[in-house]
Amino acid sequence: MTTVAYQGEPGSNSATAAHALFSEGHELPCTGFEQALDAVTLGTADFAVIPMDNSAAGRVADVHHLLPESGLFIVAEYFLAIRFDLMGVPGTTVDQVECVRSHVHALGQCRKVLREGGWRTLVSDDTAGAAREVAELGDPRHAALAPPAAAALYGLDVLRSEVEDDPDNTTRFVVLSRDSALAPDTGGPTMTSLFFCVRNIPSALYKALGGFASNSVNLTKIESYQIGAGLNPSRFYVEVEGHPDEPHVALALQELQFFSSEVRILGAYPAHAHRLRDGRTSGAGTG
Repeated sequence: MTTVAYQGEPGSNSATAAHALFSEGHELPCTGFEQALDAVTLGTADFAVIPMDNSAAGRVADVHHLLPESGLFIVAEYFLAIRFDLMGVPGTTVDQVECVRSHVHALGQCRKVLREGGWRTLVSDDTAGAAREVAELGDPRHAALAPPAAAALYGLDVLRSEVEDDPDNTTRFVVLSRDSALAPDTGGPTMTSLFFCVRNIPSALYKALGGFASNSVNLTKIESYQIGAGLNPSRFYVEVEGHPDEPHVALALQELQFFSSEVRILGAYPAHAHRLRDGRTSGAGTG
């Protein structure tokens, strides 16, 4: 049986994504992203399902730092519509609530209802974990913002449903594997993810990215972050439309390699149907 690791507790959004992708698999909850990645690296799990970014809260910063060192590869992506309910112990009313618990990202995605309620907030490690904490406390003054599944799982009452600020709130998850094999180029919509560091020469980033523009390769994402302290070069995470075996993508990658000190392709995988809602792959084109 396939074993799938994820960060969080049963009832979390990560658990929902893992179940949607591997409905017959054995799920392995982990306390943190690093533990989930290690489970795959060490062979305890076959895959890890990890959130990369959220349409409201932006990128999951820890993941971008952990991925390059993990040695794992992206083999699929999945977009999950995010829904949060306000929930409390049975018999609780909204008027009794004084404090709301949840993950920091969830609190940031439900600012309107928190502002309306005027409640104190407490950060939990996980949204489903917040629901478990409220159930264990048994105190009507404490409520949780958590996915709808967590209410039934931990025996809580839903006080208000779908309280997320943005009805289109979506989190993109990726599936990570030890297998470095790229998905075959079938001619269908494909995404390629990679990291690179530019060489320490003038205009290196401009020149490195120039190959994508001149070869008509669309960049849907480019993000930078610092490696360590001091004057170390920034590392860039890039997602492009296309497959490395396509001639125009291959030419762009060759040019990127020439102006970079390090290039690592994390994976080429089919574009999720969410990207095709408007008849094209999603993302603001930058190249």
